[in-house]
Amino acid sequence: MASDIVIKRLRKRYSQKVSSNGDSVKGIVLHGGYGTKLRPLTHTGPKQLIPVANKPISQYVLEDLRCSDVRDVAIVLGNIHPEKVKEYYGNGHAFGLRIRYIMQDEPKGIAHAVQLCQSYTRNQPFIVYLGDNMIKGGISGVAKKFEKSDDDAYLLLCRVKEPERFGVAKIDAKGRLLQLIEKPKKPPSNYALTGIYFFRPVIFEMIKALKPSSRGELEITEAIQMLLEKGYKVGYQVVQGWWKDTGTPQDILEANRLVLDEMAPQIKGMISDDNSIQGRVAVGQESKIEEGALVRGPVIIGENTLVKGNVFIGPYTSIGNHCTIERGEIENSIIMDNCTINVNERITDSLIASGSTITLKGQARPAGKKFIVGERTYIEM
Repeated sequence: MASDIVIKRLRKRYSQKVSSNGDSVKGIVLHGGYGTKLRPLTHTGPKQLIPVANKPISQYVLEDLRCSDVRDVAIVLGNIHPEKVKEYYGNGHAFGLRIRYIMQDEPKGIAHAVQLCQSYTRNQPFIVYLGDNMIKGGISGVAKKFEKSDDDAYLLLCRVKEPERFGVAKIDAKGRLLQLIEKPKKPPSNYALTGIYFFRPVIFEMIKALKPSSRGELEITEAIQMLLEKGYKVGYQVVQGWWKDTGTPQDILEANRLVLDEMAPQIKGMISDDNSIQGRVAVGQESKIEEGALVRGPVIIGENTLVKGNVFIGPYTSIGNHCTIERGEIENSIIMDNCTINVNERITDSLIASGSTITLKGQARPAGKKFIVGERTYIEM
């Protein structure tokens, strides 16, 4: 256990550097990982750029940080098409941010990614946000609470059904945080770490002492555990709304449903017949819903997209930009940009990546189809 004197000295040193520099809290967004559970979607781009309600998952993260008064963000890139991330976000100005990119050649763990950002943080407090995480209501309130506190780290926890998939917190009957365990076979609770962390620079002292785990990674849970064991203050809060770690197709479709459930209707395109729209529907500019089509919300349709007559688009569907839906039924699915759907079929619970075409050869009896389709795929049925 570190003595109280040592801890106070470290806090004083870091607080002096913060006040003399005058910078605000910085953000670190982790944009790496192989995304193996999302293949083939991740063969052509990082998982964090997969859209939910027509917006990349990591864009929700960046917007959340901006709403939390964070303006400087480091995006830690992996080796899965990092150029696509740079192309989309650029220098960050279009998103109200100043973005710097830091490369992590291999996924060596969250703690390793954080360590790469030590010089960037310049001894400021900072927020680590996994780029494939989404949370209802955002983190602005938690960020303000952390800034005003003397906590050395602050965690967001969420009750989950399968805690063994995550880092898990052990909490005693009085609500005290006792231990953090990474993906335990026998979880001590159902409180999972959400992948959103608030740190002061003392965390780097702990990361330096880490050794790779059995997974070959530097585990951030072990670094936080060191803080606990050495007597540093680690606070936490339990998420009251929903939180999604979008690591599987099912997770992404559920996140899409959750976001669409809160979407406000907005019609910017052309609706040939008002009877074609039922419920909460958003239609982008230059898009057209032809007479005879039926769009039953919640649904979002991007820009320059054509939905022809006799098409049914059911609840919890997102359709991107520059798409053509000529025939068929689509429900509870994500259709990304530049896709063409022309089938006498019902497509449900599907993820169809950009530039894909699904078309019907001849006549077939309608039946439900489920697809997980990578970019520029052509399917003829």
